[in-house]
Amino acid sequence: MNNYLDLLNKNKKLAVIGLGYVGMPIAVAFAKKINVVGFDLNHSKINEYKNGHDVTNEIGDEEISQTSVEFTSNENDLDDASFYIVAVPTPVNDDTSPDLTPVVGASEIVGRHLKKNDIVVFESTVYPGVTEEVCVPILEKQSGLKFNQDFFVGYSPERINPGDKVHRLNTIKKIVSGCNDDVLEVVAQVYELVVDAGVHRASSIKVAEAAKVIENSQRDINIAFMNELSIIFHKLGIDTKSVLEAAGTKWNFLKFYPGLVGGHCIGVDPYYLTYKAQQVGYHSQVILSGRRINDGMGKYIADEAMKLLVKNIKRPLEDINCYILGATFKENCPDARNSKVFDIYNELKEFGVNPKVIDHVTTKEEVKHIYGVDLFEGTIENADIIIIAVAHEEFKELKQNIYDRYFAGKSKKILIDVKGIYEPNQFDDSYVYWRL
Repeated sequence: MNNYLDLLNKNKKLAVIGLGYVGMPIAVAFAKKINVVGFDLNHSKINEYKNGHDVTNEIGDEEISQTSVEFTSNENDLDDASFYIVAVPTPVNDDTSPDLTPVVGASEIVGRHLKKNDIVVFESTVYPGVTEEVCVPILEKQSGLKFNQDFFVGYSPERINPGDKVHRLNTIKKIVSGCNDDVLEVVAQVYELVVDAGVHRASSIKVAEAAKVIENSQRDINIAFMNELSIIFHKLGIDTKSVLEAAGTKWNFLKFYPGLVGGHCIGVDPYYLTYKAQQVGYHSQVILSGRRINDGMGKYIADEAMKLLVKNIKRPLEDINCYILGATFKENCPDARNSKVFDIYNELKEFGVNPKVIDHVTTKEEVKHIYGVDLFEGTIENADIIIIAVAHEEFKELKQNIYDRYFAGKSKKILIDVKGIYEPNQFDDSYVYWRL
């Protein structure tokens, strides 16, 4: 197979389908070595990239403006490619069943441009079997070609951690797989162009798919355990973070912390695995229990906030000045998809409180589009309760004198610190401090 040499000699192009937090850094990395086409259906996103603006904040405007990636929303530009990487999101439906619409749509697009000996590698997180049982038939139908004879597939799960400037594409070992041994070697060679940490050759595509889906499931379960401990320790009047710091002095104690679990990976991927498990007759116990705990943490935090309000603020709830700091699913990342912050927001609204959400990392357009909520762009003043929901750097830098100004001399200042940024003894007795 000459795919690798064709790419290296720049006789053919590598195409990346889906230019979000995963696909865009991949495209830019490969463009330093070979010719790359970056395709996305979102015209406005393509225009932003062409104008040198990194809407994901993953690599920055300077690198985007200098890259040689051919950004396009015209699928006909895929005709010159011989190696395709599909990096579209794989969300869940309202009933938590997998929503394969994006990966199906991407397969249809790629299939329309497949040629003999082309290779398609999927990076989207899926349950074991999707690549060969869902995507391959679509590729065959759209192209009129025969799988494993005319074209070939592989799977290499993404390990991008949005907002993480240390663990990057080139520093994380890459799992690769292929539909046969020859394809596996080509896929490995291609990724070795950009992954300095090297690759791990999985024994099959299904093994690679399963490896990815359990990575985030494991993390989800561990955080769920921390969240459950937090609930228990609060009932016992014990500070959870102090307990974890003490337990963490043992060499083999796993250092996880309680928190909101959202985003398009950890809060979603476990449902892909449990869905497939149900198809083969097994009902998950541990994984789904963890999901229930983590999905309920927004409501739990809102309920605790309400208890503190009722106890300390003697005014009608609709007159309470409540501010929520942070709207994204994690710190220092503009991605607001599946953010559990809005579980807190919606629960407080149910009680009659009207919270104002502040976040300068994401955009008001994204939050409005996803949640129908207008980000507050004014100044915090006369606050009764402030909920620090996301540990953005700008929030971590706030000191008591700033909060004093925000609360405007109130005798009771309720400060909820979801991520445990501060220590309880940092604030004077006028503060009612609560952390997860």
